Amino acid sequence: MIDVVTVDTAQLGNRSYLVHDGARALVVDPPRDFERLERTAEDAGIEIAAVAETHLHNDFVSGAPALARRHGVEHFVAAAERVSFRRRGIADGDVFEVGGLEVEVLSTPGHTPGHVAYAARCSDASTPVLFTGGSLLYGTVGRTDLSGAEQAERLARAQYRSVRGLAERFPAETALFPTHGFGSFCASSSACSASSSTIAAEAFDNVALTVDDEDRFVRDLLAGLGPVPAYYDHMAGLNRAGHGLAPVARPQLVGPEGLSAAIARGAWVVDVRGRQDFAGAHLRGSVNIEYGANCATYVGWVVPWGAAIVLLANSEARLSEARRDLARIGIDRLAGATLGVQTMSGQDVRSYPRRRWEDLQASYADDGGLPEGVGVLDVRQRSEYDAGHLRGAVSVPVQDVVGAAERIPHGTVWVHCRSGYRASVAASLLCAAGRRVVLVDDDWERAAEIGLRVEPGSAMAAAH
Repeated sequence: MIDVVTVDTAQLGNRSYLVHDGARALVVDPPRDFERLERTAEDAGIEIAAVAETHLHNDFVSGAPALARRHGVEHFVAAAERVSFRRRGIADGDVFEVGGLEVEVLSTPGHTPGHVAYAARCSDASTPVLFTGGSLLYGTVGRTDLSGAEQAERLARAQYRSVRGLAERFPAETALFPTHGFGSFCASSSACSASSSTIAAEAFDNVALTVDDEDRFVRDLLAGLGPVPAYYDHMAGLNRAGHGLAPVARPQLVGPEGLSAAIARGAWVVDVRGRQDFAGAHLRGSVNIEYGANCATYVGWVVPWGAAIVLLANSEARLSEARRDLARIGIDRLAGATLGVQTMSGQDVRSYPRRRWEDLQASYADDGGLPEGVGVLDVRQRSEYDAGHLRGAVSVPVQDVVGAAERIPHGTVWVHCRSGYRASVAASLLCAAGRRVVLVDDDWERAAEIGLRVEPGSAMAAAH
């Protein structure tokens, strides 16, 4: 018998796995907060007997070294990877046993140079299950530029061959269990929405298996790679050093005086309350990154790496959730934490309006142009802007807002994205810089529905 239990980390778009024979389990690609996997194993009466990683991750701090140490079990990592923690180095063709499981190591370079996959089977099962990490994803493959732009093409060719090698070697019914592809920026393109897949299913619609020309595959993959969160630059180094072994510091709760002192020292106050609450009242200079599935990603993208951060939320429970998510990406030494309603009393409080598309429509002049002193800022990614944007809108992706003062329209800036989330981040950054902003808190699809003029991509995108 072989069974696979999936544990999602939706906030980072990843999955971890517990593969077992009914008694002993191998854990594949655990996150830093691996306690969820431990609870799953305990509830099922299964012993964690080994831990394996498909690659050194670029989008989160691995929990594998700490999990293996806590349970006193072997930690399998590609021998080609230079790391500073104790592990068992493995290479292509190696086979190891975990209880009744036989696990084969498969070299699958591409997403990273030392990437491996694992094929696990039981003696009573002829078809294995395949853990493909950041290589063969559902409908797509892992991006190949995270180890450096100079290696991207070489790794893209390796990725193509790795994926096709897996498809040729294993039976069509082989079940696939990738780590990335569920919202992670490690995917080279948007993965399909399937919750499971097989070699046969991927042969039908995976780009690496449906494009028979390697040069075309490489050209299209590299051309389609979008931006990645800035914090990715630091993850591989942290994981080589075994950063997940370090304890996560609990931040000190600060009151109004402590918060004022932190601001005076240059700390970033990251307010994770809902965007409607923030727009209505927030501390001058604070930044709104609303708590949700993308909170940690945008903190790691917008706030300079290593900057002092004070978290502000409406409840201790929300503070705890935000702290956990930030620790997953190595932000684990916060300068403080505070509860918003209590702390803002007596402080310098600001606000800005939230509006819908109808309100912006009413601002346009009879000739369809914007009046003097009013501008529209589109903070979606460039590919979204090129697919269609409002007449007269300026494109500055949310992650570029801080360093793009000269490109931001003058006067009052109406800020929008696809749903209002990224716009709320950008509006708060502009407000902190002293700009007059209006947050368009509305769905992009409604803009055309109500009659706002949406134009296709143009030279304006390149000009900005």
